[in-house]
Amino acid sequence: MSSYQFYLKTLMIKPYLLLIIASLLSSAIFAQKDVIRIQSCSNTQIQHQVDSLKAFYNKDGFVLLKEASVAMESEFELPVVVPLTEGSWYQFIFVGDYTSKLYEVRMYDWEEKMVVYQKKQWGDIDGNIISYSYIPKFSEYHMMKPVQVNKQKKNNLCGYVMLFKKTKQDENSTSSTITGR
Repeated sequence: MSSYQFYLKTLMIKPYLLLIIASLLSSAIFAQKDVIRIQSCSNTQIQHQVDSLKAFYNKDGFVLLKEASVAMESEFELPVVVPLTEGSWYQFIFVGDYTSKLYEVRMYDWEEKMVVYQKKQWGDIDGNIISYSYIPKFSEYHMMKPVQVNKQKKNNLCGYVMLFKKTKQDENSTSSTITGR
């Protein structure tokens, strides 16, 4: 009898051993401390900007698709994956913590080609807000990666991301947009 057959026979005879092994493995996996958990944050200054931006884009014919307030770490990208539809007009907005010195957003298409890059610094007008339009040429998932750099605060930086979509009746109005590929 091979060792494989022995283990198989043991597991058949004592099915509770399988449960014990499975529970030990699952507890070891869930006990890892390096798991990244998305947590929301609250910042009244950012919330005021977000409310103003929502009203502005809503008045301009955009509908809010997704939004999230997220606690970020300095110098770490926050991947945001969203499905985008070919020919639709989207507006992506990232609002960073006021105390950060640098803000960047990179956007990649499904083939991991960078299709948008924007950078702002603390001294710029609306320096903590990055906003851009995008019209994809293909229906596929895209990944936005906002990042902010803060020399004093390394953790618990508040960031806010929003994705708007232009409604059909208003898509013919003119505005500067970035088209994919």
